[in-house]
Amino acid sequence: MPAAPIELQLKTLPTSPGIYQYYDKNEKLLYVGKAKNLKKRVLSYFNKTHDNGRIRTMVKKIYEMKHIVVETETDALLLENSLIKEYQPRYNVLLKDDKSYPWICIKNERFPRVFPTRRLIKDGSEYFGPYTSMKTVRTLLDLIKNLYKLRTCNYDLSKEKVDAGKFKVCLEYHLGNCEGPCENKQSEQEYHEHIEHIRQIVKGDFKDSLARFREKMKAHAEAMEFEDAQRIKEKLDILEGYQSKSTVVNPKISNVDVFSIISDEGYGYVNFLQISHGAIIKSHTLELKKQLDETDKELLELGIIEIQQRFDHNSKEIYVPFPVDLGSRFKITVPKLGDKKRILELSERNAKYYRMERFKQTKIVDPDRHTNRIMAQMKVDLRLSEEPRHIECFDNSNIQGTNPVAACVVFKNGKPSKSDYRKFNIKTVEGPDDFASMEEVVFRRYKRLLNEGEPLPQLIIVDGGKGQLSSGVKALDDLGLRGKIAIIGIAKRLEELFYPGDSIPLYLDKKSETLKIIQHLRNEAHRFGITFHRNQRSNAALGTELDTIKGIGEKTIVDLLKHYRSVSKVKTASKKSLTEVIGPAKATIIYNHYHVKQ
Repeated sequence: MPAAPIELQLKTLPTSPGIYQYYDKNEKLLYVGKAKNLKKRVLSYFNKTHDNGRIRTMVKKIYEMKHIVVETETDALLLENSLIKEYQPRYNVLLKDDKSYPWICIKNERFPRVFPTRRLIKDGSEYFGPYTSMKTVRTLLDLIKNLYKLRTCNYDLSKEKVDAGKFKVCLEYHLGNCEGPCENKQSEQEYHEHIEHIRQIVKGDFKDSLARFREKMKAHAEAMEFEDAQRIKEKLDILEGYQSKSTVVNPKISNVDVFSIISDEGYGYVNFLQISHGAIIKSHTLELKKQLDETDKELLELGIIEIQQRFDHNSKEIYVPFPVDLGSRFKITVPKLGDKKRILELSERNAKYYRMERFKQTKIVDPDRHTNRIMAQMKVDLRLSEEPRHIECFDNSNIQGTNPVAACVVFKNGKPSKSDYRKFNIKTVEGPDDFASMEEVVFRRYKRLLNEGEPLPQLIIVDGGKGQLSSGVKALDDLGLRGKIAIIGIAKRLEELFYPGDSIPLYLDKKSETLKIIQHLRNEAHRFGITFHRNQRSNAALGTELDTIKGIGEKTIVDLLKHYRSVSKVKTASKKSLTEVIGPAKATIIYNHYHVKQ
């Protein structure tokens, strides 16, 4: 699928922590960066003119952006490091070197030194990085120092000079920090074995070092050398402790492919995370269009095959949210808890963000396409003869049987049209009778629309079960509109949809957009009706009670109701309490009105 224009990609970025990746038009990775707020950080590249020529050049080359959403800024930092190590994007090296970011150097020597540096010298030495902070480098070097005894002097330890006895061991040897290669107290072979293990550690691969230390610890324990075994165990704890902090994934999770799926009525979104040596090194989300109402299982299986072929990648173990059929060559794991479950949830989060971005992009580029899709889906889901472009929903409010009112809210193209909302005082019904009230307001609403020649809705929704629905249908019958306007009822408790003449309710998928729009309609009608009802009750209270007291104005009444919340509490309030709220003069008037016989 071709990349959306950069301007559109910028508008739909999430505000979560994560890493971003810039690609050129040839799909070559230019740069990897981390961000506490992805949208804010990425926009900073495009919203200003950069003094640095290399940054300007890089920004001009950006054709596509990808990102991986994580939970925290720390996770973003660690993920950025692992991706830079894996892919070595050109502009990461240029930009970070330009900013003098630190590296770890393994010096090209007979007995190599390992130290931090901000300068890259082409002398055959190995450089690992760049790292985003010197603190990370020091942590790594402290770990290495605790695990391996390396020299720190800068002597030229050539074989000839060492054999000739030109050097003497220094204080570091006596402190136990160096094994004295300068006096041939440590062999070159053993020293280089340590360097190879260090090489693996700075690359993020701890497996060999952990295995070697476990073997040594076991050997010491079997030989009853418990102090030595304890010393090795302490090194193991250090290594495992560092590893658990240095990756977004548990280091025990290695060479695993993680797949998850999020779907809606029209599409499935399959996210893929590749885990290597306990770190995420690749993320991709594939959008699959549904053709024949495929299940999530079918879409996920198809997506896994497509992604593996595209990236030519076949890990032996796969994590998925539910069992899938991929043949016997894969080990399929469905994580239930712990770190494996967390990485699966991270994959699902990235699939959700991708889906949200696609929706946002579609709304920006083609606003009508999103609406048309939802309307077509509602027509199918609700078994209607035409798309419900104009929907009206009714709700009654008669709390404690007082001041019965009703509300009608109007949605056009799936969105509230608040200027078309209407409220009704119940006129012909005595007492709290929901059915009769519903019949009255539906009749009044559509009698008026017919008289004024206004357009009728394609769908009417009544908030309630079979009784309210029957009342609405009777009103339409009386107006000769039965069969001309679709009408359904929605029961609150189980979200059951009732149709006229059908005793079996319809249940929609809880995740469907159709149900979400109906719930929005129902909730909006309830909110609008309750607000109107409360206002009516307040007005009634004002008009029949406090407003009749001579010498008490509107502002005083408002102050009293704000403080006491009801007229009945004003009636029973003490004179002292009233004085504290409205002053002694007006408090006397109110108190005497209710307590002194006139």
